[in-house]
Amino acid sequence: MTAPLHDTTAEAVPAAPADPAGPAGKKVEGRSLKQIAWNRLKQDKVALAGGVTVLVLALVAIFAPLIVSLLGHPPNEFHQEELDPLTNLPQGAWGGVSGDFLFGVEPNKGRDVFSRIVYGARISLLVAFLAAVVAVVLGTLFGIIAGYFGGWVDALISRTMDVLLAFPQLLFIISLVSVLPDDLLGLTGSGVRIAVLVLVIGFFGWPYVGRIVRGQTLSLREREYIEAARSLGGGRRHILFRELLPNLVAPILVYATLMIPTNILTEAALSFLGAGVRPPTASWGGMLRDALATYEHDPMFMVFPGVTIFIAVLAFNLFGDGLRDALDPKGTR
Repeated sequence: MTAPLHDTTAEAVPAAPADPAGPAGKKVEGRSLKQIAWNRLKQDKVALAGGVTVLVLALVAIFAPLIVSLLGHPPNEFHQEELDPLTNLPQGAWGGVSGDFLFGVEPNKGRDVFSRIVYGARISLLVAFLAAVVAVVLGTLFGIIAGYFGGWVDALISRTMDVLLAFPQLLFIISLVSVLPDDLLGLTGSGVRIAVLVLVIGFFGWPYVGRIVRGQTLSLREREYIEAARSLGGGRRHILFRELLPNLVAPILVYATLMIPTNILTEAALSFLGAGVRPPTASWGGMLRDALATYEHDPMFMVFPGVTIFIAVLAFNLFGDGLRDALDPKGTR
């Protein structure tokens, strides 16, 4: 009698439970949206370089008096001894660049170009940032109202945005500045013009933010958590500012970052046209305007403020693009 054959098929061994600590013995932890966005941003070296440049510009604007006291001269101090007595052009090469005057001196007046660029950063960044704040506040408020309520409210706000987008902003600012008094609401001189630039640029800039916020709100208002908030008795104010607004922070932040370089260019253009801050207050656009008379003989006086504007705008754009990619989970690189 033959012995029964043994089954050579390997018996199924029950799988061991998954190790929550992972194969390397490390505990696996979930990551928040902020951590995911930061990790994505860290991988974008170009965006980080733009962010570092933006930070440096902000520090230069904040500590302008200290930087000028260490590396330059007062921005409105004249140094006629640095100019050629016959031509009133800077002595030496590259517009008078030296260890004492890092960016040379201004033709005809002899003012320190480096100091004026440092102080000009205050004007450009202040106007650009405050105008962006005004635009973001107004755009977020009207955009979220239009997107949530819809109907005639949405139609009224949308048509208002269309009108403002078609309005000639530069011409309006130039005409407004020309009729403003020198003293307004306790502000004098350049303070009046800075306030006007901030308010007008911000007012004409909010429709861009409003369109973005309105479109996002139209999508979010149909989500399940909004319906849940309504079913639990949440009022309109609660839904608008506690449910919708936190989910709009990412696109608002990204668009605000991309709006600042546009505001820098607008302020420089207005100063170039004579509608910005009043002399002798330093501004990058005003320096470009002054350089028109002497750029053929002293091109460096135009190069330094022009390159500064280029670097500032490029840095904000690179950082804004990287921030947009980091905050967009569906974005592709």
